[in-house]
Amino acid sequence: MKLSDIRRVLILGAGTMGQQIGFTCAMHGYTVVMYDISQEILDKSISRMQKLGSWFVSTGRIAPEQLGEIMARISGTSDPALAARDADFISESVPEDPAVKARVFNQFNELCPERTIFTTNTSMLVPSMIADKTGRPEKFAALHFHDVRTSSVVDVMPHPGTAPEVTELVREFARSIGQIVITLNRENNGYVFNTMLSSLFFSSLSLASKGVASIEDIDRSWMGVMHTPIGPFGIMDQVGLSTVYTITDYWARKTGDPQALANAAFLKGYVDKGLLGFKTKEGFYKYPNPSYGEPGFLAGDVKAK
Repeated sequence: MKLSDIRRVLILGAGTMGQQIGFTCAMHGYTVVMYDISQEILDKSISRMQKLGSWFVSTGRIAPEQLGEIMARISGTSDPALAARDADFISESVPEDPAVKARVFNQFNELCPERTIFTTNTSMLVPSMIADKTGRPEKFAALHFHDVRTSSVVDVMPHPGTAPEVTELVREFARSIGQIVITLNRENNGYVFNTMLSSLFFSSLSLASKGVASIEDIDRSWMGVMHTPIGPFGIMDQVGLSTVYTITDYWARKTGDPQALANAAFLKGYVDKGLLGFKTKEGFYKYPNPSYGEPGFLAGDVKAK
């Protein structure tokens, strides 16, 4: 299979990252099919993709007249067989649970053409954890995206059984949609950037869960020293607290580390209240105007909100 053979991209999971990946693929000329478990989810997803497109227009990254053309290349279905039909390339963004991912890939292995390349957008798992369960381990690798609004970096992480030509094809595909490709020579939970970021999240959550400092002061410390517009808790809000919790809880239970378990419990308090971050307009901060974005935040003149 060559890059020119890839025309139809199937996105498994129509959440925030699925939307961003799907829009990026459509923006670069691919036909995109969004799949999720209900039409209601898909309708909301495609509506949000339209808003994402409007944001791209507002930043000058696409022309206004291009948005209609891009959206015309995007469709959605909750019918697995219909979604799988003629799929050349899959990008999966279902919840960060290896059992769920394995089940979804196993289902689509039965439905997709033999040629279809499978990739996972997992943030913290490694492809070898589910490779055999995909039914086509030699055609499976991780292709991990960051927030496409602020980053054009992707990680390509094959597992030991990924065919070398598939790894190269995934790299070529990523470049074809305007991404900077970081290739991992061996599997690593968290890839490159996320490995660094998870350490920041762990230390920040530990400070907060132990009551060492407030969320705002932890963010002020990072922002003030590193001269960044956002701190670790603001970043977690952007990632989504449900995602951060799922990853934190999974590894906490897997390792049994007491501090990791405490951090997961700290996050669960927010998740159980539906405070999931930017997407629900409230997490550690309230949106669309979080206090960390106000001029007096660093000086402590702005009250947390």
